[in-house]
Amino acid sequence: LGIAVMSHLRLTGSTHFRQRLVCATLSGKTITIRDIRVDDERPGLRDYEASFLRLIEKLTNGSTIQINETGTMIKYIPGFITGGSIQHDCGTSRSIGYFLEGIICLAPFGKSPLSATFTGITNDDQDLSVDAIRTTTLPLLRRFGVGVEDDLQLKVVRRGAPPKGGGQILFKCPIVRQLTPLQLEDTGRVRRIRGIAYSTRVSPQTSNRVVDSCKGLLSQFTGDVYISTDHYKGAESGLSSGFGLTLVAETTTGCALSSENMASGGVLPEDLGVHAAELLLEEILRGGCVDTNNQSLALLFMVLCPEDISRMRLGLLSEYTIQYIRHLRDFFGTTFKITPDPESSTVIFTCLGTGFKNVSKRVY
Repeated sequence: LGIAVMSHLRLTGSTHFRQRLVCATLSGKTITIRDIRVDDERPGLRDYEASFLRLIEKLTNGSTIQINETGTMIKYIPGFITGGSIQHDCGTSRSIGYFLEGIICLAPFGKSPLSATFTGITNDDQDLSVDAIRTTTLPLLRRFGVGVEDDLQLKVVRRGAPPKGGGQILFKCPIVRQLTPLQLEDTGRVRRIRGIAYSTRVSPQTSNRVVDSCKGLLSQFTGDVYISTDHYKGAESGLSSGFGLTLVAETTTGCALSSENMASGGVLPEDLGVHAAELLLEEILRGGCVDTNNQSLALLFMVLCPEDISRMRLGLLSEYTIQYIRHLRDFFGTTFKITPDPESSTVIFTCLGTGFKNVSKRVY
């Protein structure tokens, strides 16, 4: 009876929807989520949440999803992660990054390597962009032993700016039997800053204006700043006009910290470049070995590591990460030893891995 209770979690509310589905899929626990926006004018699941459920269904085999008539209650019984070749239209409510963040957690543990084609919005100011995922999230996966340079990749086929989107990306991820434990405490010093300024259906000069204003600020701190421009036109430019900037600071110990800014509401290219640079400096000031956007992924993979000690230094925790820590405790029964470091205003997270193994992977 005790095992039956533990293998079925009952949750309420619409927050942290992806977290719950990802943790349930990896832990094999059934979840029931009630009271999804019951007091809202439009109660129930949003279209992008229903789309994420369809994506989970494509990625797994044997999953059962039950939704009531009003969409305010969902029951999810996870199956096995299959991987393979899938295609998914992400719509225009949320960007591709919203879906890709969740899938990256599951892809390494499939039966076969994942090759996924996503269409929709590639860059917006609400979710993590595909550029930030390619430059910071994928290197973090490699540190945990997932793939090498060629077989773990993300390629932008077409850009897609809001509101109409029209972008397309190709994501490839290999499978692993087990992750590699990680000890990452030394943040190091910033040795170089790289970036990409992209523009679609606007003047090519727009990207240059963004780069000039950004470099003007960052050059005061380091001389090694290189930002490339990426102008899309014709069929590769999607259905809407837009421009933005993604920056990555690389440290001497191999850590990557990112910031990004996407144009909205008549913002000037010069202002966008300066704001993106300020966001990057703020991220560096926080002092973690991974940036704010990747904290939750790092902690999840630390829990899924073999039964060995993993240790990581993180900066200021986001609300999303704090809730993820609670979910890791509820789904996997793992708690972290958290040691504050007042001198650098950071915290060191230590945990013993659960010994998670990819049971779907063929063993020859």
